[in-house]
Amino acid sequence: MALVQQSFKMSAFLARFSRAYSTPVEKDIKKSVFISQSKDIYTNLALEDWLYRNFDFTNHHVLMLWQNEPCVVIGRHQNPWLEANVSELNNISEKGVKLARRNSGGGTVYHDLGNLNMTFFTGREQYNRKYNLEIVTRALFREYGLKLEISPRQDLTLRNCKVSGTAAKLGRPSAYHHCTLLVNCNKVNLSQALQKLDAGIQTNATKSIKSKIINLCEENPKLDVSSLYRVVGWEYLRTQALSVKDGGLELANKQKGFQMINPTEQWFPGINALRDTFQGWEWRYGRTPKFTITRSFTVPDNLLNTDVPDDLRVTMVVENGKISDVNLFLPPGLAANGFSGNVNVITSLIGHKFSEEALDNLEWSVGTLISDKDKFVTDCVRQVMQSV
Repeated sequence: MALVQQSFKMSAFLARFSRAYSTPVEKDIKKSVFISQSKDIYTNLALEDWLYRNFDFTNHHVLMLWQNEPCVVIGRHQNPWLEANVSELNNISEKGVKLARRNSGGGTVYHDLGNLNMTFFTGREQYNRKYNLEIVTRALFREYGLKLEISPRQDLTLRNCKVSGTAAKLGRPSAYHHCTLLVNCNKVNLSQALQKLDAGIQTNATKSIKSKIINLCEENPKLDVSSLYRVVGWEYLRTQALSVKDGGLELANKQKGFQMINPTEQWFPGINALRDTFQGWEWRYGRTPKFTITRSFTVPDNLLNTDVPDDLRVTMVVENGKISDVNLFLPPGLAANGFSGNVNVITSLIGHKFSEEALDNLEWSVGTLISDKDKFVTDCVRQVMQSV
């Protein structure tokens, strides 16, 4: 069945769907499938947040379907430097890979046009993650005969490989659960974008759990993202609102159907400001929980005034995405005759963003140093910054 396209201004949008908050009765709840026309991660996160903040889902549940150009999306309480290959993202894929932080918790996911993203909006009292996942598994079995499993962590798996990650945002009065489907994702780019080493880093940030993945197209080559809009959307519309009971086409035809959504300021006043927040450095990096990096370096023999080999240890503390402290442990052979342990170019990093800005400043400063010991220590600090 063809998708029904509707275009309407925001005033009509709110007038049509606004409801007074009340305890819903299943037969009174209508459903819509919203399809975002944007492929930009920051715009789609802004649309998701706008709906969560402004829409009344009491008697109107919504499934939002969306796709993004290549991007890494970290959870609200995660560390981008530990989850993504930040320094190389711009070099992966033709247009590079964007980095985004979402409003929900959970782990990091990779999106590209081989992914389908789904957001299930309801009132807080009707939030039911398993119900949503059951709809997806039923849709894929009905159309393609694929038997997906719901794992104890409520991910979707196929042959013990992960095909969907899941996370949620629970508030008052609204809630949403969103998840992905790996359909024909570029697994090489995914691996490069998420490849990281976290040895020597201390943090309370949520860490992702690595899992073996599989694309759905590897099981059924006929499956593609464009067909899943229809397959998942109709399964959602034909399923009763509060129980996983199939109402068939009779129920589906009573729903509000498919609607193409244009996430612009004209339709959703204030969405541009939300997008700016999601794209901004302060949200993506500045919201990172405090972390400490410690690295050790072997000091060259020619810089030591002793025959006993020893290591230089550098510890850097980063808070709110900015360098708050740099501590050096100097072996006696390095500290003697020529290095006091306090190089101005190192202490000047404090307060800088933990980013290319600080690294560029450090690179320039190395050229102003005369002492080989100072240059060595400063170069070690640079390597610490490049190691994450």
